[in-house]
Amino acid sequence: MDFSRPWVMAIVNVTPDSFYAGSRVFDADALRRRIDQVREQGADAVDLGGYSTRPGAPGVSAEEEYRRLALGLECLRSEWPEAVVSIDTFRAGVARRCVAEWGADIINDISGGDMDSAMFETVAELKVPYILMHTRGTPETMQDMCRYEDVTAEVLSDLAHKAGRLRSMGVCDIIIDPGFGFAKDLPQNYELLSSLAEFRALDMPLLVGVSRKSMIYRLLDITPGESLNGTTVLNTFALLNGADILRVHDVAEARQAVEITGRLKKQML
Repeated sequence: MDFSRPWVMAIVNVTPDSFYAGSRVFDADALRRRIDQVREQGADAVDLGGYSTRPGAPGVSAEEEYRRLALGLECLRSEWPEAVVSIDTFRAGVARRCVAEWGADIINDISGGDMDSAMFETVAELKVPYILMHTRGTPETMQDMCRYEDVTAEVLSDLAHKAGRLRSMGVCDIIIDPGFGFAKDLPQNYELLSSLAEFRALDMPLLVGVSRKSMIYRLLDITPGESLNGTTVLNTFALLNGADILRVHDVAEARQAVEITGRLKKQML
């Protein structure tokens, strides 16, 4: 994977309850329309989710999560067979089935291995790239776990420790994600983003996922549906400070941010 030009990863949620209504697709026809849209807009990868991890979201069984993901994977493989597909799951068994049965390319684990003790071993066995995200607790409890002495230092330390464990198990391809909105309150999210360049010290590709999140709409007293402009502002800052992948709902706008910041960086050399 070549990140000399940052990637745009399109969010496709096969769920009825993701926090942003515009990301929900729950039948094959809607999935195909969404896949065609993000392909035409220039997505470099698709992040497919079947389990909403917004704070307080109800749980779903592993079988139901896999059923949703399989529907998405079937549509993706028929509509866009060469697409790079990331599977957004914290369950090792679901990850294994998506890779073995559908050839999924990347595992995106919002729990950083904490919600399924078999995840690291499974990723090592599957030999697929792994997105290692920072959080604490579960979607039900994470917003009660926002106490840090130094949020940037502690997130960096946690990611470095887990990356070390993964490497000792033979996992070579690790992408890090600071986990904006996960076990961080609004000031902590902005403190973490302002220190984003420090994550380059880990020498791993860096993913930033701030698209339409509460750190935007709560600050501005608007809705997720009104948060595209704020998302673009934060994505631009992230790109100028080292982001390699933007995980987004709005592909065309993110692509434009990549092109503009890329030109700016060339002028600044």
